[in-house]
Amino acid sequence: MVEKQDSLLSIEQEIEQEIKSYPNLTVLWDRACKDFAYKSAFSNMGSTLTYAELDEAAQHLASYLQNNTELKPGDRIAIQLPNILQYPVCILAALRAGLVIVNTNPLYTASETIKQFNHAGVKAVVILANNAHMIEEVVPNTLVKTVLVTELADLHPFSRRVLLNFIAKYVRKIVPKYKVPKAILFRDALAKGARSTLEAVEQKPDDLAAIQYTVGTTGEPKGVALSHRNLIANVLQLKSRLPESLRIGEEVAIAPLPVYHIYGFTLNCLVMPFMGAQVVLITNPRDTSGFVNELGRWDFTIFSGLNTLFISLCRHPMFGQLDMTRLKLTLSGGMALTRSVSDEWESLTGCPIYQGYGLTEASPVIAVSYVQGAQFGSVGQPLPLTEVRIVGEQGEELCAGEIGELYVRGPQVMSGYWRDGSNIPDEAGWLATGDMARIMEDKSLQIVDRKKDIIHISGFPVYPNELENIISSHVDVVECAVIGLPDEQFGEVIKLFIVTQNRRLTVKQVRDYCRERLTSYKVPRLVEFRTHLPKSNVGKVIRRALLDEELAGMQKLRKYL
Repeated sequence: MVEKQDSLLSIEQEIEQEIKSYPNLTVLWDRACKDFAYKSAFSNMGSTLTYAELDEAAQHLASYLQNNTELKPGDRIAIQLPNILQYPVCILAALRAGLVIVNTNPLYTASETIKQFNHAGVKAVVILANNAHMIEEVVPNTLVKTVLVTELADLHPFSRRVLLNFIAKYVRKIVPKYKVPKAILFRDALAKGARSTLEAVEQKPDDLAAIQYTVGTTGEPKGVALSHRNLIANVLQLKSRLPESLRIGEEVAIAPLPVYHIYGFTLNCLVMPFMGAQVVLITNPRDTSGFVNELGRWDFTIFSGLNTLFISLCRHPMFGQLDMTRLKLTLSGGMALTRSVSDEWESLTGCPIYQGYGLTEASPVIAVSYVQGAQFGSVGQPLPLTEVRIVGEQGEELCAGEIGELYVRGPQVMSGYWRDGSNIPDEAGWLATGDMARIMEDKSLQIVDRKKDIIHISGFPVYPNELENIISSHVDVVECAVIGLPDEQFGEVIKLFIVTQNRRLTVKQVRDYCRERLTSYKVPRLVEFRTHLPKSNVGKVIRRALLDEELAGMQKLRKYL
């Protein structure tokens, strides 16, 4: 035991020293571009940029931002793009110019964009031509002075660029006309930047690197202020937990989750470049047939996703025919992984899914499990340099095995929310996650559920994740969601929403299935079949949307009684 503790201490000391060797994310990226210059960096829609080509494009764009705009170090720039080659170029360019990155959902409406831009104080934006018509309304109502407009294939070879952009504009007609005064085309910015010199910008570890907005599934999105040190620490922490079978400069990672989300951002635009991996950016993973066809073109070794994405792939008739012999690592995060999905994925691919846990406020990873045979539901032990504790309702610290709210502290945890005076994290650096969890005997974490989602029936707590995990194992259940509705007699009652492809499946059959596997008070009182469930833009089921809909219906019904 003493030797194990000494080994852990040694690993943590090594990581601390390595964190200090990277004063900012620019240095991390620069080293990757130098060490892996002639290796493939990012691929998308049939084209690939090497690290050297990405380096050059980012240098030109950074030079343009520094010499041809009013932007100063510390100003905020929004990257409002889907997963295309321009995204990593914009990230590195913004860092080199000393700007703060604001990753922004390209599907946002004008009103949503205005709200986020004003909150973050955004002064520049890079946007896809397909969405440029939306930015017309945004610019006059924000601080934005610099607008860069890019077309889908702007970083592809000439003939392919012309063809793809022509198809998008004139054949598929997915590029509406727009009129944004003083907007500059992305390629023009690269050309102008190539004619000027970029001056290095001093960036300290505690300087702000990104304002990353939470998904907002349980309330209003918040701007999480992440420093260079926060993100560098998480890169090095996560790298220390990856399987030894991974080889520097040799891996091919599939990136279907949007880079504007913290999960995709840290993993595929920081960790993977740090390892010299080739990242295949998937622009539209919701087109499952197109996605499966794209997978067939690559001998990929790393795959990252979340439960709903795994479901859509496993249910596709052609997915099981893909060659998965080189797949070394499948990572799941963003939402709870159900056992049925985990088993089906491993059966089809031969590769188990390793669960991770994190939140935007922690850059985002707190724990990850890649131990074969680990107890299902465990997200592994906390990353090195990461402290956790379980806290009860009265603020008392709980023992191993007891369920309470998870608190976390570590170098990856934010200093606070942007423009928010609340004492979060607290003065000692502890962040209350809002997640109910338990610490197992082997020090690993088991996430039980969101604190806000717990259902209380006659004083007994019911955890929706537990029910969803069991019910989703029914052969006819594609996916499901559980919420609690107010009830005068029991406090709350359980309502179950089910998506199924079997039209003959009945409420009685579902409840009978539950009775065989659940304590009586956990059996859903209400069951509703749906064609789909509300999801966030990364594919996470939003229980809150279902609850709000039900409460609104109940309120409307009361008016007529």
